[in-house]
Amino acid sequence: MAVDTPQRYRARSVSVARAAKAMGIVAVVVYCLAPMYWMVVSSLRRTADIFDNSFFPQPLSLENYVDVFNPANNFGRALLNSCVVAGSVTILTLVISVLSSYALTRFTFRGRGFILAFIITASMFPAIALVVPLLRLFTDVGWINTYQAMIVPSMSFSLPLAVFTLTSFFRQMPLDLEHAAMLDGCTRTRAFFSVVLPLAAPAVFTTAILVFIASWNEYIIALAMTNKPDVQTATVAVSFFTGATGRDTPFGTQMAAGVLLTVPLLIAVLLFQRRIVAGLTAGSIK
Repeated sequence: MAVDTPQRYRARSVSVARAAKAMGIVAVVVYCLAPMYWMVVSSLRRTADIFDNSFFPQPLSLENYVDVFNPANNFGRALLNSCVVAGSVTILTLVISVLSSYALTRFTFRGRGFILAFIITASMFPAIALVVPLLRLFTDVGWINTYQAMIVPSMSFSLPLAVFTLTSFFRQMPLDLEHAAMLDGCTRTRAFFSVVLPLAAPAVFTTAILVFIASWNEYIIALAMTNKPDVQTATVAVSFFTGATGRDTPFGTQMAAGVLLTVPLLIAVLLFQRRIVAGLTAGSIK
């Protein structure tokens, strides 16, 4: 009977650890992708086969994707509304958060710590708790069924995340870079746009991706502030899909709409994953 040597025991331990790590990764991937896979599979089933539990649709059908763009569903206009709202929120949030984060890290003034703590605290309020007061406010000012009724609240939830992310990055950026630029004749504003902002591009890009995804997926505010199909976003429009009789739930069509809403985001994240990781880790290295 062979006796395990220390080297053999160590190699076996390493093999077991690697196998356990691989199994853990596989389990996490399956857990995360299983709902997405079932959504795609369900979207490719015929309406008559929507409750079939097989792992592969037989036969394949694109009728749900055709039904998504039925004029009665108004999904094309809803997609345009989502692009307008998410794009506006992303641009406005980046402009405000970049400038405010730079000011919080570069200028010394009374109450700076309190302001940053207040911004972070504001992100802890649940959206559902703010729906009623916002609905009352926007009704009084005539903002119901307008883009700004969705953009302004979404910005209030996106700004804390953006400011927190960019503040951490700017705090780690050496001041010597700006001082050197100003010694060469640049003003602080010129140094910011010519030196600081290009170096902050990875963090800004990462923040833009995160803000856009959060705005694109927002539902409760858009549902509460709109009741006209012409201004509803895609996430809200999907919940109002009706079946052939007007009383049944078109699961296949909703699944197809979910795929159309999710796949572009997945592709964007996969294409820009290196930039996202670089932006998240850029502030950790001085």
